[in-house]
Amino acid sequence: MTGPRVLIVDDHQLFRAGVRAELEPHMEIAGEAGGVEEAVAAIERERPDVVLLDVHMSDGGGVEVIRRTATSQATQPRFLALSVSDAAEDVIAIIRAGARGYVTKGISGEELADAARRVYEGDAVFSPRLAGFVLDAFAGPLPQPESELDALTPREREVLQHIARGYMYKEIALRLDISPKTVEAHVSSVLRKLQLSSRHELTRWAAERRLVD
Repeated sequence: MTGPRVLIVDDHQLFRAGVRAELEPHMEIAGEAGGVEEAVAAIERERPDVVLLDVHMSDGGGVEVIRRTATSQATQPRFLALSVSDAAEDVIAIIRAGARGYVTKGISGEELADAARRVYEGDAVFSPRLAGFVLDAFAGPLPQPESELDALTPREREVLQHIARGYMYKEIALRLDISPKTVEAHVSSVLRKLQLSSRHELTRWAAERRLVD
């Protein structure tokens, strides 16, 4: 079967079943998840190519799923938001977090399969009326601090330098006398502030600016 392996994330089981039935003739379904914790675990376990991601779920939202998985693997899946919401703030928030597209739940099965393929291939995909929100939000350069490092706290800079040197979370935690969970939280914050999506990008960013020996 050609096409990407897709993970379906939505907190309504009947909706997940419907999406699976629509997509299975077109591509492999890597699995399903009904919330943030399940989604993070499934992404780690199944390594899907594309994650169809609900924006609002009972235990959190799609933005949290993206943030929680941003530093956990070398190759992150492509995220395609699939939501009943067409509110501009929802669209902009999840695109800023790292999603490659946003479609609403009125989409047909064939259109959804096509959107998943296009996102997997690197395209940005939006339902027609939502594209305007994104264009408006990202028109022109985003405001940047005088130095990108100015956006980071002293502790975040320390964590950044250790990550860039190749240390694992547990090693950084020992060196800085903090917990691995705190290290993970700092890394997520650094990625968000620098608008990066993975540990690899973070290391390259630091190397380009000669922040490590």
